[in-house]
Amino acid sequence: MSFTTKAQKSLATANTRISHIRSNVQVRKGATFILYMRPLDRLLSRLEALLGEKITAIMPVSGGDISQAFCLTGESRRKWFLKTNADPPAALMFRREAQGLALLGAAGVIRTPRVYGHGEDEAGNAFLLLAFVESGSRTPLFWERFGRQLAALHSQTSAFFGFAHDNFIGRLPQSNRRCETWSEFYAQERLLPQMRLARQQGFFDKNAERQLDRLCRQLDALCPNEPPALTHGDLWSGNFLCNTHGEPVLIDPAAAYAHREMDLAMSRLFGGFDARFYAAYQEAWPLAPGFEERLDIYQLYYLLVHVNLFGSSYEGSVRRILQRWA
Repeated sequence: MSFTTKAQKSLATANTRISHIRSNVQVRKGATFILYMRPLDRLLSRLEALLGEKITAIMPVSGGDISQAFCLTGESRRKWFLKTNADPPAALMFRREAQGLALLGAAGVIRTPRVYGHGEDEAGNAFLLLAFVESGSRTPLFWERFGRQLAALHSQTSAFFGFAHDNFIGRLPQSNRRCETWSEFYAQERLLPQMRLARQQGFFDKNAERQLDRLCRQLDALCPNEPPALTHGDLWSGNFLCNTHGEPVLIDPAAAYAHREMDLAMSRLFGGFDARFYAAYQEAWPLAPGFEERLDIYQLYYLLVHVNLFGSSYEGSVRRILQRWA
């Protein structure tokens, strides 16, 4: 709905700095524009300097459950995607996200949004500014292309499992200490830290911890011996887009050089992608036999993350996997 007269007066008196933004901007679900503008006002000059043009409209959009998200429109009618967050780790979280997007994009095999900048204002409001991706249709060709491109991304390798720096999965810190073997990396940098965090929050018991230790000692025998693969790291249906050209675009990475089967396992955790995606991946780079059997070993990490982020509703799934393998 359009601004009411009262809201227009509030906008005019709040700060003359934003007077160039049109007062007839439509907002979603009846939200009042001024409520979104107050925390953004401090950022406007910096954003406009990064973009090289005036911002003429700001619209709230969906962007996950951690940060506020907005679509910015400039005088040229170009659009950008802005995330903001005032929590203390947000500036580092956005910097790591920008670095992950840049690395995945630099592989040249799958699209990521262009990063225009990141940082924080004097009040500690962090931001990440990206190209805005207009949505297209997910046709059969889209899914086939996505499968082939993910296989090509996974062919990008490194001497070690891990990453040049730590990053985040959701809002949780994710350690990426470099390791020579997948079993060491997966146990020490993924599974065991999440179990320790879960125990600190009152989830699980000592027996579950012992079961996980036993599983970690079997990882060498259970997981195929493959080179480190450049992975998205959190590949569920909310972390990719389809642009107007029908191309997949990766967003919100938790990137690392890991086992390529991690991305495929995460994609299956909440219902899975279109079957043509998996067929195209398999044709481009066949998985080692037995993937269906070991699928839940990789999903265990993401389920532990969900316990730590969202609580006990995911505990039972973790326990079933531990009991199966321990």
